[in-house]
Amino acid sequence: MLFPLALIGQSQAIKTGAEQTDLYVPYLKGKRVAIMANQTAIIGKTHLVDTLMSLGVKVVKVFGPEHGFRGNVSAGAKVSDEIDQETGIPIISLYGKKNKPSKEDLADVDIMIYDLQDVGVRFYTNINALSRLMEACSENGKELMILDRPNPNAYLIDGPILDMKYKSGIGMFPLPMSHGLTVAEFAQMANGEGWLTNGVQCKLKIIKVANYNHDMEYTLPVPPSPNLNTQQAVLLYPSTCMFEGVYLNHGRGTYFPFTVLGSPELKGIYEFSYTPTGIKGMAETPLFMDQVCYGIDLRKVDTDELRKRGQINLTWIMDLYKIHPHKEKFFDSSLSNQMGTIEKLIGSGLFRQQIISGASEEEIRASWEPGLSNYKKMRKGYLLYP
Repeated sequence: MLFPLALIGQSQAIKTGAEQTDLYVPYLKGKRVAIMANQTAIIGKTHLVDTLMSLGVKVVKVFGPEHGFRGNVSAGAKVSDEIDQETGIPIISLYGKKNKPSKEDLADVDIMIYDLQDVGVRFYTNINALSRLMEACSENGKELMILDRPNPNAYLIDGPILDMKYKSGIGMFPLPMSHGLTVAEFAQMANGEGWLTNGVQCKLKIIKVANYNHDMEYTLPVPPSPNLNTQQAVLLYPSTCMFEGVYLNHGRGTYFPFTVLGSPELKGIYEFSYTPTGIKGMAETPLFMDQVCYGIDLRKVDTDELRKRGQINLTWIMDLYKIHPHKEKFFDSSLSNQMGTIEKLIGSGLFRQQIISGASEEEIRASWEPGLSNYKKMRKGYLLYP
């Protein structure tokens, strides 16, 4: 299912922070405003930057995250500074030569706005970008306004808490794999738990989502990044992103990433097949490019059942390991520069050996405690929504 142009059904009642212009535009009048945003920062079908400019807000610059301001750059690719062709506003990349605004960048800014759609997992880099923005605002005495948006996976709080010895660009904070927070709730947690560098505190002004709670289903109006291009991919992502640390293609190089899993080495074991190719702006050199991959198709998996279980799916990785004919390759990230390290993705040094040794799902989940339960208790202190 591709993303609809409009939110449907129950989510009509939900109003994102950005949509509630009456709550924040008067506060911005007369101020020099900088915005960190990408293609998800929309009000209806209009970009936040265009909307604010039409309402007389002085937007002096835009900061772009991974995938760029307009969201058309491949995962992990460096992004350059540019002038936005639509508005003429300077765009400063925070996913290239630097990853946080400099003192000079903020010298002519009175207030910063953050508006990026997140998907609620530790390894999605938007919360890392938010934390660095919070640090820059704190260090330079700037207030940060967060226009909050729903987390489509907010119902799901699962996975091991990141062991900080595996801290990396895809995991910077002691969160579970799926954290159950909106970005504004995460910002409050980062402040409250002293997670920012040197324990600095960022002055926040939060525009909450209206008519929202964590259990609500929320269909994203636009893809949050090039390889999360369907609602199915977004909902499977907490369970399928771990395959970035496995010697299997997880749909990169197709138009249905994160919803299929396969390898040429599984020929004769699975009937389903697909062939990854280089796709500009999505995956130029995917694992097993131009080779027929055999495996499993998750595009029709009932995501309502996932919601009912309330857990990351571990059976896919357990079953694929058991059936793989070359087990020594399964977690070997030296085989391809398209692979990550399973420890950094999962956040635990135990998981690789648990899968190899045939540990049961119950044993694996038991090893996530008491960290996961303690996190759930701590999380309650930072929630903005039921």
